[in-house]
Amino acid sequence: MERQIALVVLVLASVSAYTLPPAQLSLLSSQGLRISIPDEAGINLFAVHYSVNKPLPGVSAGDWNFDVNYPTNGYWVHENNNVVIKEGDVVNYWLYVLYNGFGYQELNLSWKAVTSGPAPPTSAPNPGDGDDVTTVSPPVSDPPKPQTTSAPSPGDGDNTPQTAAPNPGTVAPPGTLIFEDDFKTFDLDTWEHEITAGGGGNWEFQYYDNNRTNSYVRDGTLFIKPTLTEDMFGDGFLSTGVLNLWGASPADKCTGNSYYGCERGGSDTNYINPIQSARIRTVNSFSFTYGRLEVEAKMPTGDWIWPAIWLLPKHNSYGGWPASGEIDLIESRGNKNLKDYHGNDVGVQMMGSTLHWGPFWPLNGYPRTHATKRLSSGTFGDSFHKYAMEWTADKMQFYVDDELILDVDPGSEGFWNLGEFSQNAPGIDNPWQHSKGKLVPFDQQFYIVMNVAVGGTAYFSDWDINSPYPKPWNNNSPTAAKDFWLAKDKWYPTWNPDTNNGEDAAMQVKSVRVWQR
Repeated sequence: MERQIALVVLVLASVSAYTLPPAQLSLLSSQGLRISIPDEAGINLFAVHYSVNKPLPGVSAGDWNFDVNYPTNGYWVHENNNVVIKEGDVVNYWLYVLYNGFGYQELNLSWKAVTSGPAPPTSAPNPGDGDDVTTVSPPVSDPPKPQTTSAPSPGDGDNTPQTAAPNPGTVAPPGTLIFEDDFKTFDLDTWEHEITAGGGGNWEFQYYDNNRTNSYVRDGTLFIKPTLTEDMFGDGFLSTGVLNLWGASPADKCTGNSYYGCERGGSDTNYINPIQSARIRTVNSFSFTYGRLEVEAKMPTGDWIWPAIWLLPKHNSYGGWPASGEIDLIESRGNKNLKDYHGNDVGVQMMGSTLHWGPFWPLNGYPRTHATKRLSSGTFGDSFHKYAMEWTADKMQFYVDDELILDVDPGSEGFWNLGEFSQNAPGIDNPWQHSKGKLVPFDQQFYIVMNVAVGGTAYFSDWDINSPYPKPWNNNSPTAAKDFWLAKDKWYPTWNPDTNNGEDAAMQVKSVRVWQR
């Protein structure tokens, strides 16, 4: 979930049997850039990373970073109408192709813009450090300074403790049940609400708060339900208001200032997050290393809803994301009629489990530790399913309704060797070299996170086909949140807000249990 990028990861092998075809670059007739390579059997993904009139050393992130997931008319084509390139400008770029499950890169390329047509790539001059930007992001005005006054502090709500949570970092005899919540009450000693508009770094369209509108327990079920921000603040707030989440008391303080997460102001082009939702975690109440995690849950249904149940490292023992790992038990998309280029369902009929790992961003080996499951009939939003993970010192296995869907064993040389990072980026340091465990970085304490996000500029591909209307925003649009909101009449009815208290759009959780392994 916490990718912090819209950029495809750099992974995997460099096998001499395959050479990237030369890319063709050209200016678009109106404004923008086109980059393409010819299609051939075995190519699964094409990614481009570039900056204009700036050096781009090695595998640095460019000002513009894109994944192309499907070929078109015999070519893998990227077109960007938002970049301004003049005659004589120099595009410094590098390419990545996923071919038969292996990753290949072509680095330090450059192209001088000409109107006479495409030109072959040439080696770039020795670049300096440059002014690298991690991802294409909607422009945000300078963050306002914190206010000296704050809103009244709400009470803790329905926080009658159900069962005292185990101490963080619990270690018990194998087979011991060390964590259990069947949501007879909403235990706020166990589940801390995150309060932030920063999301997971993907410029999602929701902000997270502690509000019983969005997170509550009823009849033995936890509901995490997205709602409209304007329901709370009124019409016009998105473009004219100020969302202040700084807080005062410990219970309502902003938990994440990154990506302007504690305060945002609206404008005609830069809308405040149009969705209000919840993200809860056990970072201060429970974490564990090795165990069996089981969650009985039902996924939300509704266009552009992005639910997740996942785990993050408590201490970042090996450095920032993804060096210390991330464990995604389940992610899904709420759309009922979302298909990929080949016509496969990629909405609520499908779920995915993933491990994220790598020495630093953007080196992330997740394509080798990712699996999906599609239901032959029905959806993951129709009924409850059991999602489980078996985590030992040797391997990690993921199950849906007791069916194994992902079996991760990195081998005796661990994830560093599995990712073949030395071959792909020679000279980089191995952050795990001083640790002897086979499963490093997944040998530390992890805590549980559950949330419902909406939209964003990474998880929903521009190439996927939604019906009966297309995706209302482009992942590279500087007005993505506004574009999404202005299509409200199309996507909001799919949330069924006037039926069952709008709970079709909620992720529902009946139980969370962890046994020591």
